[in-house]
Amino acid sequence: MPEFCSTRRDGHVLTVSIDRPEVMNAVHPPANFELAEVFDAFCADPDLWVAIITGSGDRAFSAGNDLKYQASGARVDVPPTGFGGLTHRFDNDKPVIAAVNGIAMGGGFEVALACDLIIASETAVFALPEPRVGLIAGAGGMHRLPRQISLKNAMGMLLTGRRVSAAEGQQLGFVNEVVPPADLMDAANRWASQILECAPLSVRASKQSAMGGFAFGGVEAAIAERFPGERALPKSEDFVEGPKAFAEKRPPQWKGR
Repeated sequence: MPEFCSTRRDGHVLTVSIDRPEVMNAVHPPANFELAEVFDAFCADPDLWVAIITGSGDRAFSAGNDLKYQASGARVDVPPTGFGGLTHRFDNDKPVIAAVNGIAMGGGFEVALACDLIIASETAVFALPEPRVGLIAGAGGMHRLPRQISLKNAMGMLLTGRRVSAAEGQQLGFVNEVVPPADLMDAANRWASQILECAPLSVRASKQSAMGGFAFGGVEAAIAERFPGERALPKSEDFVEGPKAFAEKRPPQWKGR
């Protein structure tokens, strides 16, 4: 059983909670590797189609890297899939939703940025404060933030380490929805349910193409590149089921194959 996180499976949805509330869910190497194993299993399980990641308690999603642990001189290792097992996981085509229930600082914010959607409590606060302690947002924050919001707004956060509220995060464009704290997980599950209404292979092909398209210089080149998920889709059972269900005026029965 995991020691530094908890998991709950509900149909096709896996909910993962970082479980170190005594340190505001800051992540140290043992937690990093544990989370990496959890998301390895999620990616490999054909019956899990969406993941939600959140933090235990009501104070923090994650305060990021456990600096006190690092300052103790302990060896600091990170799994190949990155901070929280997510920031360098570039081969996962399944949707991941961040349900941000409080502080999301440094690596915690970088984990949220690595997710496909961010649903935030009204109490959530976001920042990349690494320069204030002589570090950099090296788990992808320096590159994801300028790609998700305007360059000037991103640089305003990166160069000052300033804190941004959930409401401002939505205004800037990196937060999808802001809800009262008591409604956070219901909102995250509502988004997950809307994703599950869609064909899982179509969802994965869409994510793979959207993210992979950034590697190309323009839209024309990205469209010309046929990504693996896009090529595989017409060969799937769901490719037949979707139009058939529409014609028969019934909900589709997706199989994910």
